Amino acid sequence: MPRGLMLNDADCGFCMRTARLVPRLGVDVDASTVQAADLAALGVDPVRAVVEMPYVHPDGRVDYGHRAFAAILRTGPLPWRAVGRVMTAPGVDAVARRTYAWVAANRHRLPGGTAACELQQ
Repeated sequence: MPRGLMLNDADCGFCMRTARLVPRLGVDVDASTVQAADLAALGVDPVRAVVEMPYVHPDGRVDYGHRAFAAILRTGPLPWRAVGRVMTAPGVDAVARRTYAWVAANRHRLPGGTAACELQQ
């Protein structure tokens, strides 16, 4: 795979809105939805994929959640590449993980979100 692959939940308006905005950052990734991708072939956990955005690196490694978003940003130009590095730096990584978890848990309340975006607890 020559480029990484960002996967989003097609059933979530917030996720799809975010997916439309990310390319504007100048990142070098392809995008698809969790529902349209062959998750098994990509090595993506299907349960985790609807809770945390997966990113499949060109070498086949898979990151989820804040680490996925950081990896996507690292494919772009400055300042996004630097932001992606900082997001996984010691001390910041835990804050970024909790922030991502809060956003995921509340995505139905965020811009573009609908009741269909709500994660089942």
